[in-house]
Parts: sequence; structure tokens; C-alpha cells
Amino acid sequence: EWLEQASHDEKVVAIGEIGLDYHWKEPEPEIQKKWFRRQIELAKKVSKNAYTPYSNFKVGAVLKTKQGKLYTGCNIENHGIMSICAERVAFVKALSEGEREFESITIVANGGTPCGYCRQFMSEFVDKDFSIYIVKDNKQEKYTIQELLPYGFCL
Repeated sequence: EWLEQASHDEKVVAIGEIGLDYHWKEPEPEIQKKWFRRQIELAKKVSKNAYTPYSNFKVGAVLKTKQGKLYTGCNIENHGIMSICAERVAFVKALSEGEREFESITIVANGGTPCGYCRQFMSEFVDKDFSIYIVKDNKQEKYTIQELLPYGFCL
């Protein structure tokens, strides 16, 4: 079993929604695949919490920090003001907990890539090689923020 007792040289992943800490030594490729599948499962699960009475377009996202913590988000529509996308919900949760270093985000939706607002928002907090995984119908696409926002606005 790849879950082991924690020691000083192991990484820790905390999945707040589930309330579990997993400890492992440097993961093998198969273990990384398991973790990616778990992120997809979490994104699908959280997408069911989306509030989408107007579009019925449900999106789930799982943001992974460089330390391995996972933060989930779903989209929330509002008829009176701008809605908030799943990507930004995940980022806001992580940022409000003091996180500042991010590795990737996994997004489950019925198509498309992050909107322009989300691309610009994410670019404030990530490196240019930040990975964005889009999952639709069990097919996966990978982009970097640089690919999706080559000329982002910067003050």
C-alpha cells in the first residue's frame, strides 16, 4: 500500500473536504495517476453542488497546491450580479487559507476551457507553467496558463 506512516522526508496531502491526511514518499507514476483520478472524482463530486438555475452548466474544480493540498470549487450563478466560476471558488478558498503556491487545477465540465476572467484571475497567483487539466467525457486535455493566456494584463 502506498499510504505510509509520515516521516520527515515525506509529502503530506490534506483533503479538507474529506478531512484526511495522506502521507507518501516520492510517488511512482502509477500513484500519480491514482491521485489524478482522485482529483477528477472530487471535481465531479463537487460539480453536483453547483448552483446553476439559469444555464444548468455545472462545473467542478480541484486546485492542487505545490505542497499537495487540494481545494475544491463549483460554479455559482446569480441573476443580479456576476456569477463565480468553479476555478475562482477553489482559488478563493485556498487563498483565504493562506495558500500562495499552486501546481495545477483539474476542471470537470461539459466542455470549454476557463473563461477569460478566470484565466486572468489565476495568472495573478501562478507560474507560467501552471497546469490546467480539462476533463470532459473521460477525455483529458492539458494546458498551461501561458498557453491559455499568452498576453495577460499586468500592472
